[in-house]
Amino acid sequence: MKKLLLVLATIAIASPAFADIQDPPMNDQGPTTKLGRGLSNILFGIGELPDTMMKINEREGNAAAFSTGIVKGTTRSIVRIGAGIYEFLTFPFPTSRGSFRQPMKSNIPWIHSGYTEYVPEMGWESRKNYNSVSSGF
Repeated sequence: MKKLLLVLATIAIASPAFADIQDPPMNDQGPTTKLGRGLSNILFGIGELPDTMMKINEREGNAAAFSTGIVKGTTRSIVRIGAGIYEFLTFPFPTSRGSFRQPMKSNIPWIHSGYTEYVPEMGWESRKNYNSVSSGF
């Protein structure tokens, strides 16, 4: 009888640990990610304006950057800030296709109007682990 209780206790203790090994595909997209993405879009959504102007300047030149770039960048900023407000208000609920994914159209490489999940970084920001000023000694 003691062996049976020991086996049952071992199974009861080990079974939750075994269940935790499995990682669902949408585990990275949860309510906290949605809340963070919403706050990021609200606070830094205006970054779409200079980013769009820089991209249009590279493709089409200065005149287009200061006319079309301003219009497209302002529109993209308003859309991103609006999506951020929506995600901030609805972060506890899976509202986008039954999950916590972003509601905006994803970034499609052959069309210049897709949105990334987070606000684009400006040129002076970096994700590198090194300092460009260091001499290497």
